[in-house]
Amino acid sequence: MVKGLWQARLTRLRYGWQRSRRGRSLLLGLVAGCILLTLTGCDLPQVSAEERLFLPLQIELLDVATLPPQTFADTPVGGLSALTYDRQQDVFYALSDDRGRLAPPRFYTLKIATDVSAPEAPTIGSIEVQAVTTLKDQAGNDYPSDRLDPEGMVLSPRQTVFISSEGVPATQAPPALNEYDLATGRLQTEFRLPARFLPAVATEADPEPEARGIRENLGFEALTLGPTSSAGAFEPFRLFMATESALAQDFDPDPANPLANRFVHYLIGPDQSTFISEYAYPLSLEPLGTVVNGLTELVAIDQGGHFLALERVLGIRGFIVKLFQLATGGATDISTVPALPTLDNLNPIQKQLLLDFTTLDLPVDAIDNLEGMTLGPPLPDGSASLWLISDNNFSQDQTTQVWLFRLAIG
Repeated sequence: MVKGLWQARLTRLRYGWQRSRRGRSLLLGLVAGCILLTLTGCDLPQVSAEERLFLPLQIELLDVATLPPQTFADTPVGGLSALTYDRQQDVFYALSDDRGRLAPPRFYTLKIATDVSAPEAPTIGSIEVQAVTTLKDQAGNDYPSDRLDPEGMVLSPRQTVFISSEGVPATQAPPALNEYDLATGRLQTEFRLPARFLPAVATEADPEPEARGIRENLGFEALTLGPTSSAGAFEPFRLFMATESALAQDFDPDPANPLANRFVHYLIGPDQSTFISEYAYPLSLEPLGTVVNGLTELVAIDQGGHFLALERVLGIRGFIVKLFQLATGGATDISTVPALPTLDNLNPIQKQLLLDFTTLDLPVDAIDNLEGMTLGPPLPDGSASLWLISDNNFSQDQTTQVWLFRLAIG
């Protein structure tokens, strides 16, 4: 950074070289000063390319709590695969990924109290389910079973929630990005997805079409909004969404090669939405014995293209979870690339490991299926709170865990 300032200063002086002798003398003095610094061993500070690319984030685990198995309003509370925070109401909304088989597709309102009696080490005081909101179509009807597979959710500034669905190939239900009214759960908008994300459907003319689109249970899992300057309904905002794993046409069957997900960027305005760009997200190479490997959530942390990304592996050793910082600046727009056999000729999103959960001193017996993540209210020291929630898959062998972290830039 300092070196760049010196170069800029020298360039500006060079343009004034012929304008005045004073400029010439000053330039010679600066050059002499640089030579003197070199001879005396006083090197200018060096900043690595990675340090310039990523934010200096620090993360600390504060607490983990478990939401007991329960029913609320005749619905089983479980399968919580997304989490978003409402600053105005000071509540969280948690999305169930039930496809409508146990109860209609829905999200819950959670009141989570933070115990700040020890301000330097806040903990989770209590978790209470306060309400359930059923998702409905534009006519106000419940969705039929296996129409939606809701996985991602984020609260918008216009008192709506955006929800991504992976789709259900068995019933030819396509993947979706929908906007619902926060209070009623009624569908407001269905956003058009590019054809490359839609699974190919067999027809009489083409009974065996070439594989294309999302693969089952590996579709749009991660969803986040860019930071907004207000909670106004008329201010445009940015929405980011990513697939859990590679599309069918991008899939590489060689386990030695990492897969590439697709990360899309929309600009949402009061009257229209615009598809801005699309990037390749390099999924971490899956370890031996992996059953499921994927990107489960995103959180935007600034307007400069930095995100948090949650990756989860289920294998013979249980769940392996890692948190990465992403830098999208400089990534190649792949919206015109129909298939990604390799990443050799393009720049993918850059990743930096922020936390490997296996390095934590766990306050629980084991890490569960962490899928939801959101920024919450600020902590007493002014740093951000980062919250994660696990999807128990409605299994008696799993639990719904809520994790609290301190996230700071320092």
